[in-house]
Amino acid sequence: MLKPEEEAQFLSILAPLLAHPKVEEMKTYIQHGSVTTYDHCLSVAEACFLYAKRHPKRCLDLPSLVRAAFLHDFYLYDWHTSGDGSHHFHGYRHAKRAMENAKTMFGISDIEAAMIFSHMWPLNITRIPKTREAWVLTLTDKKISLIETLTQRKAKKKAKKSGTKQAL
Repeated sequence: MLKPEEEAQFLSILAPLLAHPKVEEMKTYIQHGSVTTYDHCLSVAEACFLYAKRHPKRCLDLPSLVRAAFLHDFYLYDWHTSGDGSHHFHGYRHAKRAMENAKTMFGISDIEAAMIFSHMWPLNITRIPKTREAWVLTLTDKKISLIETLTQRKAKKKAKKSGTKQAL
């Protein structure tokens, strides 16, 4: 949980991104279970922000870390649905797509682009994170993704046991 002053700082970093219509579009795509891409990216960005605030001696570039964390899955499609198989290798390809979208729409820095591009390591084995910020993003994304996936599976299992249908 963010303290009020932290929330204000966090939102001020993301304000230029949050108002963009393509960012709003992220709310229409599912990431894990029933968690949208927007909510997933917001969770990763917040967790990265908190890590940086709690570890000031790490000398992390807070604005770049938060922006890259929020845009790390800015690929703008539903990877679960593709009749033509174009999203078959989503795990391997989406980081590059997200990076290109973020560069085009927001003019992100080379450091932010590198963070987004490498966030799927070790799946993309040659894209090793090269900065502290990139490592924080990569590991935080893995943690949040695991929590979201396990939470969704647990909810689905619970709903199945109780005999209720749940839109997961």
